[in-house]
Amino acid sequence: MSDATSTVLVIDDDPDLRASVGRLLRSLGINVQLFASISDFLKSDPPDCPTCLVLDIRLPGQSGLDFQRELSAANREIPIIFVTGHGDIPMSVQAMKRGAIEFLTKPFRDQDLLDAIQLGLARDRARRENDKDLVSLTQRFASLSPREREIVIQVARGRLSKQIAHDIGIAEATVKVHRSRAMQKMQAGSLPELGRMADKLKLVPDSPQRS
Repeated sequence: MSDATSTVLVIDDDPDLRASVGRLLRSLGINVQLFASISDFLKSDPPDCPTCLVLDIRLPGQSGLDFQRELSAANREIPIIFVTGHGDIPMSVQAMKRGAIEFLTKPFRDQDLLDAIQLGLARDRARRENDKDLVSLTQRFASLSPREREIVIQVARGRLSKQIAHDIGIAEATVKVHRSRAMQKMQAGSLPELGRMADKLKLVPDSPQRS
């Protein structure tokens, strides 16, 4: 399970548990950062790699559930694995409804924690790749001319070349030239792929289904 390009963040006020989890993860070649409180965690710089957070429920000051709420409100997407020695069903339901990966009651099996961490890191890795793709897509769309952008949006709405030509008052052949150039710049291999790109960029909110 070695993954030196990822980092597991652990916030727990129990020094024995922190040390134990730290040893376990390092023995498997996984980077880990240990914190005794949420305030300590907030003083650190977030790692620029796939991460997940192993978070105690009951902490001095702010609770883990409150911190989960704060992260969500700030749109900080980080997979969370809750651990607690004082858990109950309503608490676990609350945590899972807000997107927690797992809710483990102490003492938990090492393998259960590792399985949850593996899932959390995989989820964050996929999110980061998606964000990276979206940035690239946004840059490619920004490279289009105003007319090319207009035609991409019309294509995403399901309009045919002759309909677009009529709507904006140019020849159908000219529409096709602009569309071809836009597809090249967007690196779209087909019209359906161009449509999917437009969906990712949210160019046509509440657009009707394309035929």
